[in-house]
Formats: sequence, C-alpha cells, structure tokens
Amino acid sequence: MCAEVYSVGEPYRLSGHRIVFTNWYYVRPGTFGWYDEKGQCVTVRGAQGPLEARMKSFDCPWGIRLSVKNALRSGPILKAERPWEEGGAAIITIIKEGSLYRAWGNTGWGDLKERGERYFCYFESKDGIHWERPNCGVVEYGGNRNNNLLDNKGGTVFIDPSAPVSERYKWISIDHFTREEYEEYCQRRPDAVDPRYRITDKYFLGVRGAVSPDGIHWTILPEPLVMMYSDTQIVAYYDTFLKKYVAYFRDWMIGKQREEATDDTPEEKAIKWQRWISIGRRAIGRGETSDFRNFPLSELIVEPSPEWPPYQVLYTNCKTTIPGAPDHHLMFPAVWDTADDTTHIRVLSSHDGKIWNYIPGAPILVTASFGEWDGGCVFASPNLIELPNGDFALPYNGFNVPHKYPRRRARRACGYALWPKGRLVALEAPEKGEFSTVAVIPPGDKLLINAVTKRAGYILVEAADLAGKPIPGREFENAVPIFGDQHKTLVVWKGHNNLGIEAGEGVILRFKLEKASIYALEFEK
Repeated sequence: MCAEVYSVGEPYRLSGHRIVFTNWYYVRPGTFGWYDEKGQCVTVRGAQGPLEARMKSFDCPWGIRLSVKNALRSGPILKAERPWEEGGAAIITIIKEGSLYRAWGNTGWGDLKERGERYFCYFESKDGIHWERPNCGVVEYGGNRNNNLLDNKGGTVFIDPSAPVSERYKWISIDHFTREEYEEYCQRRPDAVDPRYRITDKYFLGVRGAVSPDGIHWTILPEPLVMMYSDTQIVAYYDTFLKKYVAYFRDWMIGKQREEATDDTPEEKAIKWQRWISIGRRAIGRGETSDFRNFPLSELIVEPSPEWPPYQVLYTNCKTTIPGAPDHHLMFPAVWDTADDTTHIRVLSSHDGKIWNYIPGAPILVTASFGEWDGGCVFASPNLIELPNGDFALPYNGFNVPHKYPRRRARRACGYALWPKGRLVALEAPEKGEFSTVAVIPPGDKLLINAVTKRAGYILVEAADLAGKPIPGREFENAVPIFGDQHKTLVVWKGHNNLGIEAGEGVILRFKLEKASIYALEFEK
C-alpha cells in the first residue's frame, strides 16, 4: 500500500523571519458551506429548496486591499571624488553581509566612456549611507594600486551559497564576443544561441560571467554563459528551493516572422535586425540552470501591461527580495516611456520567481524635474536593503539627461528610493475588514507588527492552531488592541506575550482591522 504524500499545502515554512503582504500568497482565501435550519451542512448533497438553506463563511477575507507606497527620493549617496569617477559612479549591486553593506558599481561616463576609461569598482559602508572606497590593490591607476578599482568589466553580483569558497561570489553581465568565440559556441551549444543576435564585423552580443572568493579578486569565465541579445542589466541568484541558478534577462514582446530572410549580406542582415528591433516591445525573460556556466535562452515571463499605452516598455528588471524574507520575490522594473524619453519605476511581486503580478498602486518613483541630478531618467538596481533604522532603501541611478539624449556630456549619480520604517506595501482596510493567514511555521513564538491605524482605528489579532481552533488565551476577546503608529511592536494578549506554540508547530493568524494598514509581520524567539 502506497503512503499518500502531499508536496504542497499547509503549514508553510518561512525562509526568513518576516511576512510582507506583497500579494495574496499568505492570505487565506476562506471557505463556506450551506446549512439547514438545524445547522447541519447540506452543501451539494442536500435536498433543500431555494429558500431553505443558508450560507456560512469561514475565514473569508473582506474589506481589505493591497497598496504599494510611493518612495522618497534621497541622494546622491555617492559623489564623484576620484579621477576615474568623472561623469558619475553608478551602483550595480548592494549586498548586506552581517552589519556591512557592500556595493559594486562602475565608473566612467560621458567623455571617460568615450575614451574607454570605464572601471568596475567596490565600495563599503557601515550604515548604508556613508560610503568608503577601500584600497583593493587590484588595478594600477596613476602609478599605484591604492584604489577601489577591480577591473574594466563587471556585472550584477550575487552570493552563491552552494558554491565552493573559490566561487562564492559571482557576477553576470552582457558582453561582446568575437566571431571566433561565437562560432565555437555555436558548435558546442547550438540550442543556446539567440537567432536575434546583433552582429557587426567586430562583435556578437552575449552573456558573460565571473567568479570570486571574496568579491574583490575576480576570475572572468572565458566562454559565454549564453549567446542572446539582452542589452540591459541582467540579474541572477541561486535559488535554494530549486537548487538552481536563476537569471532575469531582457526579452522582447514580438511575434514570429513568417519567412526567414535568406540573404547574408551585411545590408540584408541590418534590414532583418530592424524588422524585429523596431517593433518589438522590451520585456523581461527568465532562465534557470543547474550549471552557472551554461544558461538556456530565456523564456518571456513579464510583458508591458495592456493597461499602459503602447509606447511604454519594460527596460531593466531589478529583481530582488524583501529584506529578511528571501522567499518574497520583487521586481522594480524601469518603464521607459518612448513618447517623451522618460522612465518611472513600478513594482511586481512573485511567490516563486516565475509567476509575476503588478502590485496595485502608482509608480513608486518617477523621473525628477528637469534640471535635477535625476531629471533625465532613472533606473533601479538590486538589492532592496534594510538600513539600521528599519528603512527600506532601493538604489537607483539617475541621469541628468533623457535616456537617448547625447551622452558625451551627460552626468549620472546614485540615490535611494526610501520607504521609512520599511513601509513599502500595505495590506489595508479603509473601513472595517478581516482576514486570516495560511498556517505557517514561524521561526519564533513572538509576533511583532509594523502597522499604522487612524485615531479611530484598531487591529486585533487571534492565533489559532492548524485545525483553526483558537489557542487558549490568544482569542480575539483577549487581544490587546493595536492602534497608532507601531513599528516592530510586540503583539500581546491579556497575560500573554507569545503565540502559545512550541517550536516547529504551525499557527494561523486572524486579524480584525478598522481604518488600519499592516506593513509587515515579524517573528522572534
């Protein structure tokens, strides 16, 4: 006899210590039944007439909605201080390791870029605000190596928990390859060659990778990871659930051509390229692999919303996660408006990194006013980080001219999109509302809440076991009301300051709200 095994369902185990309601993934959809006058369930199988049964609901959410909040602009956080930073330094990636914030970026814009003086560089900060330039001793500049330069390449950095120490850090980026490299790759991996590649007499466009033991000393991998046209910031990470590498590329919302061009002259190839690049709408693709050195061609996963005008496209993806909740996947794509050559930043959410939805609300960041340091265009970069005071900060690079404006004299700088107290997305009840979470196994038995109510509002919390039965002493009638502005506030009941569960046990949380917004739940031991 085979044992019945369920691979999905309650209770969920959290990867971190925090729940943020970026979608309905942790909200219980609720159930209902039809009952006769004696209170007996007669759902489906009863013989009652049209007026002889009544419906009862259980844990059904009502009166609530999700709403993303606009960010505050802060910056620039990096100002040009060194000769190689002329034109402005840009942040590619920020990673918080312990109490240290580590950032990788590139320098050289405007005239320096035209002269080929562009560098991959490294920064450190103890608070995420004030940045230092450590002497890495890697690249010689001006007769010495006392600088923070790493090399003249670089890409989006991530930490690989599955790799040996020598490859714990990785970066991924678009790069140019020679005809010889391209042809060799075609022989080795013909299934991973994008037929839409951009070709000139000098280079082919593909994806490059590098590995490092410390994020400072890099070994650039000699062969392409994949040959595809992805001319934007590529973001990758190691998915501990899938046990695979996942990368997000530029893809295109474009139809299949009926007939292939047969001529191989440069003129015909240029025409063929224009047949798709001029009408394709930039979008976001995804690829996964168990071998970082060999990615497949991406699959289109996010397109521009049909609610947008047709001249708006998705430019960068900025895939990241909620700080303290690595199973909460987010994207902050830059939406490029080709009608006026501006950009703005929106937010998408996913519970698995594959299925994405736009979070309701306005853009969280827009191109600033003309004349501002970020008054031309803005592009967000990973990662969303938490500052020591609890604020969420998302690095973004701002330009003083529009995206396609002449760039020789352009200037750029890096700033933060800030959400004070981590209040990025709210589950809110404008009036009265109720909801319950799915059962989770929390990493601690104490519940903290990040919430705001109006003066006449409140929040009540009840804790229940996996069967839905309230845990003694943690019922609604024993809950101490929560009201006002509460950031990481302990949820308590009369005589109790914990959930009343043992380690490894599941819990369902029920909420009653009036004129209230919940931004996060946290668990502590």
